[in-house]
Amino acid sequence: MPSSSVLQSLVWTDYRLAVLFTVLCPLILLVWALVARAEVIQQLIVIYWKVSSLLAITVYLMIAGLPFSFLTATMARVLIPLSLWFWADLNEEIREQPFSFRKLAFSTWRWGITFYCGLGVLFQLPFLRCAFSQTAFARDSCQVWLEAPLLFRQSFHAGFTPGFLGFWAILALVAYVLTLSYFVFVKLGRQGRSALNQ
Repeated sequence: MPSSSVLQSLVWTDYRLAVLFTVLCPLILLVWALVARAEVIQQLIVIYWKVSSLLAITVYLMIAGLPFSFLTATMARVLIPLSLWFWADLNEEIREQPFSFRKLAFSTWRWGITFYCGLGVLFQLPFLRCAFSQTAFARDSCQVWLEAPLLFRQSFHAGFTPGFLGFWAILALVAYVLTLSYFVFVKLGRQGRSALNQ
């Protein structure tokens, strides 16, 4: 395990990369796709936003100091690349599109976030123990992950208690799990890897 200062630096770097890869880049790409009426890229990025909302839920779970937020953080990094590469019909349409800077930018981002999420899962694996042990959760190596979410709360939700924000995060997580379960157990069997009617 790295020293406390090195770990803190790595964790904050991870949060900065998360803002870049999971928020700013897809937002710019979505606006670009909307302006250019690139429907395939639009559809894939909308699917991405639905799946990646688990990251936002995780931030609020961490604000509330809930240990299982370490599980949702790892799960989000697994689901995000799956959501971007799973759809056979969208992948084929994107491959068949002629070269454009928009397609290049989208493909670069898709590979970049896949690589980032893969490294992120490996980075977070040692911290999964934070989700299962209150003793481990109380250690500095786990608490350092809560620093950025707590700063986010101070900046944007100073008027709300961590418990209040955590309550709404739990409700959002329940809705997320129910929606994902419906997709996996009902819709997936009907439509397979086709993104039609998403």
